[in-house]
Amino acid sequence: MSQIAVAPVTYKRVMLKISGEALMGDQGFGLNPPTVARIAQEVKSVHDLGVEICMVIGGGNIFRGLQGSAQGMERTTADYMGMLATVMNALAMQAALESLDIHTRVISAIPMDQVCEPYIRRRAVRHLEKKRVCIFAAGTGNPYFTTDTAATLRASEMACQAIFKGTKVDGVYDRDPAKHSDARRYDNVSYDEVLQKHLGVMDASAIALARDNHLPIIVFSLDEPGGFCGILRGEGTYTRVHG
Repeated sequence: MSQIAVAPVTYKRVMLKISGEALMGDQGFGLNPPTVARIAQEVKSVHDLGVEICMVIGGGNIFRGLQGSAQGMERTTADYMGMLATVMNALAMQAALESLDIHTRVISAIPMDQVCEPYIRRRAVRHLEKKRVCIFAAGTGNPYFTTDTAATLRASEMACQAIFKGTKVDGVYDRDPAKHSDARRYDNVSYDEVLQKHLGVMDASAIALARDNHLPIIVFSLDEPGGFCGILRGEGTYTRVHG
């Protein structure tokens, strides 16, 4: 029996970066299982196209290191707590993906062998080649680095062709579109412009690392059903950050 023809995709291996807050749904804190399941379904639709997928999920829905340090906690300790929060989110996403019959590996920068694999680059690459989704948890394993920087670092190490940053809006705007009705969306914007204008796509370290490694960043709305899959087929609304 012949296989159904699939439309060609723009990228063969990508990094999907989402915030921990994306998993909250309408709740103010924690994980909302239906929201996690919906995002997992979006990942499945891309996986079904034959695209190799890496993921990094923030931990802000459980604990944010920067917030903890602002309230008097030592920054290093607060950041480590934030890293552990990302492991919890990664395990939740793994469970949701595996319920859809997608083989998934959670790979942590902080060794915790009972719940996930330690980060070994060659092993992670092999997982991707076997069409397993790799969720990189615990940031870079170091305090003072955000999950945006971790996503860019892992994307570079895994030889991803692009970083997909799932957000609440359908791209990068010159000002907050929720507050300004005349906010203008960029179709394309350079790394340097993002840094100079403080456009808030990712933190400066992540943008600089992406620029140095010629890694485009695709900013799109995670709330748009089929948005992730559509962009890989050359459709949809998004902003491309590149050189």
